Amino acid sequence: MTVIGYHASHEQLPPGMLLTAVRLAEAVGFDAAMCSDHLAPWSRAQGESGYAWSWIGAALARTDFPIGMVTAPGQRYHPVITAQAMATLEEMFPGRFWAALGSGEALNEHVTGDPWPPKAEREARLRDCVSVIRRLLAGDRVSVDARIRVHEARIWSLPASPPPLLGAAVSPGTAQWAAEWADGLITVGSDPAATAEVRAAYRQASGLGPTVLQLHLSLEDSEDSALQVAQEQWVHATAPADRMWDLRQPEDFEALADPTEEKLRSAVLIGCDAEDVARRIAEAAGGFDEVYLHHVGTDQAAFLRRCESELLPALRSRL
Repeated sequence: MTVIGYHASHEQLPPGMLLTAVRLAEAVGFDAAMCSDHLAPWSRAQGESGYAWSWIGAALARTDFPIGMVTAPGQRYHPVITAQAMATLEEMFPGRFWAALGSGEALNEHVTGDPWPPKAEREARLRDCVSVIRRLLAGDRVSVDARIRVHEARIWSLPASPPPLLGAAVSPGTAQWAAEWADGLITVGSDPAATAEVRAAYRQASGLGPTVLQLHLSLEDSEDSALQVAQEQWVHATAPADRMWDLRQPEDFEALADPTEEKLRSAVLIGCDAEDVARRIAEAAGGFDEVYLHHVGTDQAAFLRRCESELLPALRSRL
């Protein structure tokens, strides 16, 4: 059975409100949750960005289902600190925490003042970080003097077993590369052909573990309202894909965004009929082990109540 999860977007709600939302998500019937890990929002209209590592500890303590996060060690986070945070969460909440690791976005990482590397260098750095994190979670004392420098580091408070480390990928090439080191795959999108291609690339490269899809949607009472919410809150996703990783400020995304209906519908699943939205989610999520739904509006309570009465029953009958 496909795990149906809730995505908590730190860019859009204050941490306290997001904690209330994730508790409600569990109450209305979601199987799991995940969250983003940002220093800055994608746009000024979103206007929030709480610290994910503090929040996820509180969220795990106030719920009973699994919660994961997408994070990027290597620049803003030293991998030793990331490993310590992971070990602490997994020790307190065994079997309920996972992390998906990506090579990062300049939006969050530029604040260190260090140069922002090209993609190939970021991926090589991430591989080094994964190696360090895995060794530390295994209880090793680690020293490295390469892309990442580590001096005789050791994690003292270890869980019984390490949490899963998934690979984050939005292209088939990156998914194939992630299969070399990851315990699973997470990708994002609502186009069934595109998501299937990324998933297939991971499996064809002998990728193991669960395949996970994160899907952005706008479900409102009318088609016009759903489109308006997407325009207000998620228009950054229409910026050119080849520029997304290198933009440094929310204003940069706003300048490059294309708010036309065609572009928005290619980035966000927009609709007002829960049955139709469930059908489209199921088409995109077919073959994935887990799917996490992100309603891009800020009224999460209304969305979650509609999930309880309409969307989740319709989706479970299709997955």
